[in-house]
Amino acid sequence: MRQFDVFVFDENFDETQGKIPQPPFTDAELGWFFTNDWNKHLNKIEGEWVVFSHPSIKIDREFLNNLADVTNGFPMVDAFAPRIRTKEKQFLGGYLLKKAPKGSGFTAIDENAPMRYVAAPHPYLAVFSRRIIQRTGGFDTTLPPLARLADFTLRMMHAGGKMFSVPYLVAQATTDEAAVASQRMALETPAATSQDKKSIATILSKALGIEASLPFALHHPSVIPALIRGRKERQAKRKAATQLSKLSANFLAEVTAK
Repeated sequence: MRQFDVFVFDENFDETQGKIPQPPFTDAELGWFFTNDWNKHLNKIEGEWVVFSHPSIKIDREFLNNLADVTNGFPMVDAFAPRIRTKEKQFLGGYLLKKAPKGSGFTAIDENAPMRYVAAPHPYLAVFSRRIIQRTGGFDTTLPPLARLADFTLRMMHAGGKMFSVPYLVAQATTDEAAVASQRMALETPAATSQDKKSIATILSKALGIEASLPFALHHPSVIPALIRGRKERQAKRKAATQLSKLSANFLAEVTAK
């Protein structure tokens, strides 16, 4: 069994033509997957831990060595939300849920936040154990890439998983894309788009029901038609994710901003 597998996602990768990058380094304890299909290679996972990354995030030996220390130090945790260091030395981390009076949705943790559980990772980087991936299933590829890791993490919580943020687990961004993605996930203007709002409304509805999606829709009325149109399909996905839910009210409160 390998220690890690690394999935690098890019919609521009063309696997049929062999147009995918080469790994920056190789190791017997490490498997690499460069793909534009978020689910195609999940059945090939051999690593105990799986890193999911955007191409603009540098996955190097230093990061993986730190990750090994973190996974050994927190054996009861199923997932991690690493921080990303931007080219401007800003640190981008995971997200908490917003309370309903503030419109629900996601809010980024403070740059200097201590170790804590979070509701979602940065949309460009997350780490999951192989066991929680097997329990949770594949990614929802009907969602845009920006929302897929957050959707997976919320579904993972129903499967009994918890995501932890450790400040000293940091990866370097090689472009400015991560900062823009962070703004879009938190719906900070001017970066956020109408598609971002629809995606967040969808994943809130799927994982947390009307208690989360209704306040969000009232704050962002443009998403209401999309919520109505996809209601039946979304309810079926919600039932599949939550039928045997292990998500407690106490843990949900723990990953919600005060």
